[in-house]
Amino acid sequence: MNTLFQNGVLEEINARMDNLTPKSQRKWGKMNVSQMMAHCTETFEMAIGNKNTPQLFIGKILGPLLKGKYLSEKPFDKNSPTGKDFIISNERDFEIEKQKLKAIMNDFVRGGLEKVTRHPHGFFGHLTPEQWGISMYKHMDHHLRQFGV
Repeated sequence: MNTLFQNGVLEEINARMDNLTPKSQRKWGKMNVSQMMAHCTETFEMAIGNKNTPQLFIGKILGPLLKGKYLSEKPFDKNSPTGKDFIISNERDFEIEKQKLKAIMNDFVRGGLEKVTRHPHGFFGHLTPEQWGISMYKHMDHHLRQFGV
């Protein structure tokens, strides 16, 4: 199971991000490449505890049932729903969003397991620091595949 806390994984994600351009086209979904990177930055803000959202009521019911699939080896499905607090609809600057995402992703990895949020995930509830590392890897992989890198 890949996690951002494994040696070499951050470098692999950064290398894939370096293949993105302002003209990169999505294969699915609604966000353009700059909005996608801003969206990913917001999720890292949650993972390090800078942005806390309450667990959705439906998540309290379904989260425990779906957490195993969420954390499995299987990549996220195309067009998976996005939490309303993480939808980016305004235009963003590609280079600024890329640098912000790389910076927060590096902070997440450098902070290590002890710096990961203890606040519940907005849908799945409590995640261990190790599960956050898996979750954030899978989320980045999902969106990089969305843009063909």
